[in-house]
Amino acid sequence: MKPKRIEQILSRYGYCTRRETRAWRRQGRLSLRDGSPIKNVSQKVSPQDLLIDEQPIEHLEGMFLILHKPLGYVCSHTAPVGENIYELLPELWMLRNPHPTTVGRLDKETSGLILVTDIGGIVHRWTSPRHRKPKVYEVTVDAPLRKNLIKRFAKGDILMEGEEKPCLPAELEFVEENKAILTIYEGRYHQVRRMFKHFNYEVVALHRSRIGDFELGDLQPGEFTALPLELADIAIEA
Repeated sequence: MKPKRIEQILSRYGYCTRRETRAWRRQGRLSLRDGSPIKNVSQKVSPQDLLIDEQPIEHLEGMFLILHKPLGYVCSHTAPVGENIYELLPELWMLRNPHPTTVGRLDKETSGLILVTDIGGIVHRWTSPRHRKPKVYEVTVDAPLRKNLIKRFAKGDILMEGEEKPCLPAELEFVEENKAILTIYEGRYHQVRRMFKHFNYEVVALHRSRIGDFELGDLQPGEFTALPLELADIAIEA
């Protein structure tokens, strides 16, 4: 990475304001990997060489996370404290510029896998209609599922209320009489709920278990794990 002013680096990664950086230097909280002293916070250094309290900067190239969104949480920076998924992340990460954000959203009553990143390119390419990544949902509805739904979802002619273009073909697999696994290749507003509503079903439970090649694994609700950025590149380019 190109050398930048120390005060600029700390501000970018949310550690402190540029004014506070001077106090941090006086307190001895800043150093370089080679042991060289920090004489001026305006000096330029490579971000990977800067240590804060003897620790390197977290997610230096940017962050890419899988998070298990619990029920009752929303994907919003403006939701009240304790009700949005960003409260599940370390406070320091939320001070980064740009802020971490979700790749798409899950509504309050939907649980499961969501991707979080502070890299705008990942958000844009994952949400672009040109990159049709499979999204897998576990769906429970309020009545027994009719057998013909499998063909209807696969046909690609479901025109949801308020839409002018039908949904892309989707894969529906029955698990129980009122439970199914649905794989879709787009991400319209409340799409899964609206697709079933088209056939007069109400979705009473909804959980996303996979996006592309990413799965929750052993992550419990509220937990997250960081992924290497090269995996984001592979997933985007695939």
